[in-house]
Amino acid sequence: MVNWTALIPLKPPAARKSRLAGALDPPGRIGLTDALLDRVATALRSSPRIVSILLLTAEPPRNWTGATMLDKGRGLNAELDAARAALGRAPLVVIHADLPLVDAEDIAQLLDAAEATGCAIAPDRHGRGTNALAVADSSPFRYRFGSDSLQAHLAQAGANCALVWRDGLSLDCDTPEDLALATARGFPSPKG
Repeated sequence: MVNWTALIPLKPPAARKSRLAGALDPPGRIGLTDALLDRVATALRSSPRIVSILLLTAEPPRNWTGATMLDKGRGLNAELDAARAALGRAPLVVIHADLPLVDAEDIAQLLDAAEATGCAIAPDRHGRGTNALAVADSSPFRYRFGSDSLQAHLAQAGANCALVWRDGLSLDCDTPEDLALATARGFPSPKG
């Protein structure tokens, strides 16, 4: 059994989910991100292969009781590269904190694929972004989150990478449309 560390990047409260500003006020967006983070952390905790969960943030939520890694403000990709180096390039899954439908089976499928190929990517539902990325070995890897990150990550990983298309990993909450879809599929409607 491969032992994995999970790293969840989380922006400071004022910067969270700005594209939802028209649908939710600031306290509503913070409440939403806290609920989403709880969902992702619960799915990760249910996996016996995840031995450590770290929240990469400059300001952890009040309800977070787990371990944290300080985000020093260098930008997401630089922070993730530094975190992977600090962790000794051990098996690492980076998963975003905005997946309202993620569950234990989604995590198991992502880890299975990474262990079989060396790397596994869970694309967003549009097939452009990356919602989770698991690297099973110590091979060099540079994170490329941002616009069209799926293609950038695939180009880097080459043939040693599997795509994991699962509803729980593909639906993220970035826009009012995403939030409406999540709510229609059972995620509790946020207030605000």
